[in-house]
Amino acid sequence: MNTTNRVAWFVFVALAIIIGLYPLVYVFNGEFGLLVSKSDTLKADLFYNIGFYGHILFGGLALCIGWSQFSKRLRTANLKRHRIIGRIYVIAVLISACCGIFIALNANGGLISTLGFISLGLIWLFTTLKAYRAIRKGDLSLHQGMMIYSYAACFAAVTLRIWLPLLLVVIEDFTTAYRVVAWLCWVPNMIFAFFWIRRKGLIID
Repeated sequence: MNTTNRVAWFVFVALAIIIGLYPLVYVFNGEFGLLVSKSDTLKADLFYNIGFYGHILFGGLALCIGWSQFSKRLRTANLKRHRIIGRIYVIAVLISACCGIFIALNANGGLISTLGFISLGLIWLFTTLKAYRAIRKGDLSLHQGMMIYSYAACFAAVTLRIWLPLLLVVIEDFTTAYRVVAWLCWVPNMIFAFFWIRRKGLIID
């Protein structure tokens, strides 16, 4: 691995871990981030709270551990550990994605944001489950390809936090910026994943 790739890998892992741990801030400080913009009625709703914390905590877990599955050195060093982490990742995604789809119904920015985040949740679910089914059937190529798509969707948590401040500088209106970032946080990720999969020569049926 050359110097450029090492730096890129370090940044990738650092962002995944930092943003993956970010939801813990909500645990110790409930009135924080997006929750500040929500109504008191919504913040008092039991089901919304279950959905919100289920989404950010399990999504954070998936983000924190998912990157390790792409390290060939870590993967080959202990295949049993790779499988255990993989199972934890799948469970975390199932919970986080379902909760994310539910809370997207009350996303800032209305219908445009709601559709963007629901689409992300569905794609994250589909690619993760297909990756799991593929490895159960012994289709390593399809498994690897779908896991790339899955983690690209998971990494939307990172890219959202990169894009949103930039959009606010340009657009200067939070609602409009949030409508844009509801799509911008994941669509480019999936495009990148598509070309990465093609470069690796993986077969996606």
